[in-house]
Amino acid sequence: MTTPPATRRPDALTLEVVELIGEVVARFHADYEEAAAEHALTGAQARLLSLLSLEPLPMRRLAQRLKCEPSNVTGIVDRLEARGLVERRPDPADRRVKLAAATAEGRTVARSLRESLRFAREPLAGLSDDERIALRDALRRMLGA
Repeated sequence: MTTPPATRRPDALTLEVVELIGEVVARFHADYEEAAAEHALTGAQARLLSLLSLEPLPMRRLAQRLKCEPSNVTGIVDRLEARGLVERRPDPADRRVKLAAATAEGRTVARSLRESLRFAREPLAGLSDDERIALRDALRRMLGA
């Protein structure tokens, strides 16, 4: 009798890949926290600002993307708004909804944050274009994108 695939133990290669992904994630988070601190931001503030630098979002959607409670997002937005990095504005599609949006200064800080992430940049620079494309495509497949 064979074991169904869902209950079969992972093979050694799969376990090694999972461990390597975990190490990449840990290093990325450490580098991200360091980059955020250089801008006097917490990691959560930096992540929120990075999201808002791409597009204005309602608080509920921010909470979903950050996987936290909407009340936490309100506090983070309040602190970023006090620093002039974020503003609240009415949603043009539904004026009852408030959007959080990065200000020009907030977009500048978010860009600086992205550019200062050494871990993401340095190891990738050692890969050829074909290797980076293959890695990107594999990650997209894993994420179902």
